[in-house]
Amino acid sequence: MRITFLGTGTSTGVPEIGCQCVVCRSKDRRDKRLRSSLFVEIEKKNLLIDCGPDFRCQMIRNDISHLDGVLITHEHYDHVGGLDDLRPFSHDKNIDIYAEDNVLKAIEDKMPYVFNRHWNPALPHFSMHSIALLPFEVAGIKVQPIRVMHGHLPILGYRINNMAYLTDVKELPEEEFEKLGGLDVLIVEALRKIPHPSHETIDEALEMIGRIAPKQAFLTHMSHHAGLHADSGLFLPKHVHFAYDGLSVELVTS
Repeated sequence: MRITFLGTGTSTGVPEIGCQCVVCRSKDRRDKRLRSSLFVEIEKKNLLIDCGPDFRCQMIRNDISHLDGVLITHEHYDHVGGLDDLRPFSHDKNIDIYAEDNVLKAIEDKMPYVFNRHWNPALPHFSMHSIALLPFEVAGIKVQPIRVMHGHLPILGYRINNMAYLTDVKELPEEEFEKLGGLDVLIVEALRKIPHPSHETIDEALEMIGRIAPKQAFLTHMSHHAGLHADSGLFLPKHVHFAYDGLSVELVTS
């Protein structure tokens, strides 16, 4: 299995428009962060987690031309704003979209032109799949949803084999921790260093990582307030890393 970080930034991206801070002015490409999304290649199948407004650029940048399914964590724009750009993937078939009922409804409300009765080759074509907290399969790949609390909003993270992806997380319900044992890779949000009502800080992410105890962890969904990538090794444990756009990690599936 190979995972590729298509984007590792928060909703405003990095650099943030108009900002002149040291991170936004950095020349290090690892500090240039599109909105968060993850690409998973496993058993010759391609899965996408979240489809934000930078989706088109991410597909072109990473030379991706085939998708077998799209997993959505929640309905916020930075996670669904690129769904219309799925058009090239659905010229002759529907793209399978997996999300909770309320998220599917939000997508339909935002994109009513997609859900008419007549096939239009100029539009994206979706097959909408309602999921809950039970395991399900996408193209034969088992996926375990994880309940995540994004402030007061319940959303989803996903475990695929020995990797888990938890974005926009503030806390996990106690019963979800048992679903995250034995991970080789944990990907978790770490917005910034100072507290936020609905996102984890770096220290809060490190506390969660310590409890889950994966072999490796990568921080994502970071704002410019998270600091420079080049400085991250000064305060992170050796098995925890700032992710960056374009980073690929290979795992042996279990």
